[in-house]
Amino acid sequence: MSNETLLIELGTEELPPKALKSLGLAFRDGITAGLEQRELGFGEVSWFASPRRLAVQIAQVQTQGEDKDIEVLGPPIDRARDSEGNWTPAASGFAKKQGVAAQDLQEIETPKGTRLGLKKTEAGLHTSDCLNDIIVETIAGLPIPKRMRWGASRVEFVRPVQWLIAMLGEKFDHGKILGIPTGNTTRGHRFHSSGDILLEKADDYEEALANAHVVANFDKRQAMIREQVETEASAVNATAVIDPDLLDEVTGLVEWPVALTGSFEERFLEVPAEALISSMKEHQKYFHLVDANGELKPNFITLANIESKDPVQVIAGNERVIRPRLADAAFFFETDKKTPLAKRAAKLETVIFQQKLGTLADKARRVQKLAGSLARMIGADADKAERSALLAKADLVTDMVQEFSDMQGVAGSYYALHDGEDAEVAAAIAQQYWPKFAGDRLPESNTACALGLADRLDTLVGIFGIGQPPTGSKDPFALRRASLAVLRIIVEKKLDLDLRDCLELATQQYPQDLLAEGTTDQVFDYMIERFRAWYEEEDIPVEVFRAVSARRISQPLDIQQRVLAVNAFSQLPEASALAAANKRVSNILGKLSHDHSFGEVRVNLLQEAAEKELTENLSALSAIASGHLEKGEYSAALASLAGLRAPVDRFFDEVMVNAEDEALRNNRLNLLKALRDQFLEVADISQLVVGK
Repeated sequence: MSNETLLIELGTEELPPKALKSLGLAFRDGITAGLEQRELGFGEVSWFASPRRLAVQIAQVQTQGEDKDIEVLGPPIDRARDSEGNWTPAASGFAKKQGVAAQDLQEIETPKGTRLGLKKTEAGLHTSDCLNDIIVETIAGLPIPKRMRWGASRVEFVRPVQWLIAMLGEKFDHGKILGIPTGNTTRGHRFHSSGDILLEKADDYEEALANAHVVANFDKRQAMIREQVETEASAVNATAVIDPDLLDEVTGLVEWPVALTGSFEERFLEVPAEALISSMKEHQKYFHLVDANGELKPNFITLANIESKDPVQVIAGNERVIRPRLADAAFFFETDKKTPLAKRAAKLETVIFQQKLGTLADKARRVQKLAGSLARMIGADADKAERSALLAKADLVTDMVQEFSDMQGVAGSYYALHDGEDAEVAAAIAQQYWPKFAGDRLPESNTACALGLADRLDTLVGIFGIGQPPTGSKDPFALRRASLAVLRIIVEKKLDLDLRDCLELATQQYPQDLLAEGTTDQVFDYMIERFRAWYEEEDIPVEVFRAVSARRISQPLDIQQRVLAVNAFSQLPEASALAAANKRVSNILGKLSHDHSFGEVRVNLLQEAAEKELTENLSALSAIASGHLEKGEYSAALASLAGLRAPVDRFFDEVMVNAEDEALRNNRLNLLKALRDQFLEVADISQLVVGK
């Protein structure tokens, strides 16, 4: 057996640039998974993705898998022969299935007794024989939402496939895939190269393409783009703002990147920078530049896919393309300013938010009242919160936002300032959508927090209330994101809010009987469950969250503090034993058929030294823990209770809880209840995993 380099390349028409990276990684993972499933060993893996290709190159791939000694078990030996010594149908049938005579079977000892069986050596699979299947399976599993057909063929892929390489060393004939025979020829840059490029061996791939003006390695090409963009920016004393998503997309657009710097008239800088950036980024895929103060400069950097003999002409062409777009932004800005936001808000009466929930104007009125209530609860200016809520969605009917959708809120903020609105109101309008994604910034002022919370809470109770909660991957109103945003704002801004009360307030803004009964509880449970994903990302075990959620607490900030405390407690050496003890206590009390609240522990009924010790320690440490709990110091409270481990262990070792004497039994049950109740002040630690 030997090892060879494996090269697989799928050559296509231009692939979707935004999806290129994910397609390339999925292609790599699919091929390696196919090899692993067939127990074919391999070495270093390199993946490639450019506008016209997906490829993977794997070193040291076994040409054949290792032989395996296997045992195939048949019927138990006592069922292999009948009373006359003849093979039973079970034994004969097993032998026939294995392709041998019954007398060739062996007796094999197993943990469940002796069985009839067969020991044999199974030859490892030949990689060449498997390769076609591996590639077909990988292609079928790629994350392609919509596939297309081309020509007269019924073959489907994300883009028409033009060529296909499947080389194992020097061998390249591995049958047809997607209707195309596998070969050993690739193609270079569409303009800087012509004709097929013959590969004598798989190791030649990357160098051969580089000579044909293709940087096939996605990561290398991306690093080149970043370096070129930064170099171009420094040449004009600026800093390039390199958005990761835009960088991925641009990397997916070019095979031979050449960065060029263009400019536009300074008069356009009077337009909101966000609109100019949106135009450059979304429409033209340009990187924008800022000066030392972070102010937008009248320059941009574009990536060409060719080395032009006259780059000045390429730059001039890009400048001609961007000029009318920036002129449109300037026109929209000046036109929109002529109509105050407050007047535009009236147009929301004709814009449907949701068919059953009314118009955006209806939503604005609900959010206005809710934002005012929330503002008073968190110490913000209620008048400013209500004003910002009234104007928050007015920019949706401006020309600017209709042309540049990502200007929602931002445009409204500029227009509010132009109209003479309070600066805090204008800022709240801009920040109403923060955070937009995981890790994004939060609203800065409490006024903006009140608006952002009110807007999302109104949507949550409304959509749930008409029976349209998220299902599976479908979440058209982005309720998962809205829930996490609400939780983040409350927790990270340290707002003392009761989520259930907030949801009830939101529900009350709707007409009576519009929302289904129990909407508040349904949304509350849904939102609290979002904490699970939050803590999973922070590597906090799910049982820690369960321990806290069992308390049915409705203040997100309090939940966060308790979860962190229980997580810290779970790392203590005493945690496992105390969690087990609490679980044992919970089971004991849960089996009682009557109320087990028997009042205070009666000292005069304590007989055993272990129960006396536990009572004394519980009393002393509970006093310390209660002092911490009054200050919200949950970690300190649990840490103090960790001192109960030894007396609790001794109690269960030496004391009979279910004593025959009823008074004695009830007293011991009450001691255990007091123990459990003390921990329940923080969380139900019986939920923690025992045995760490």
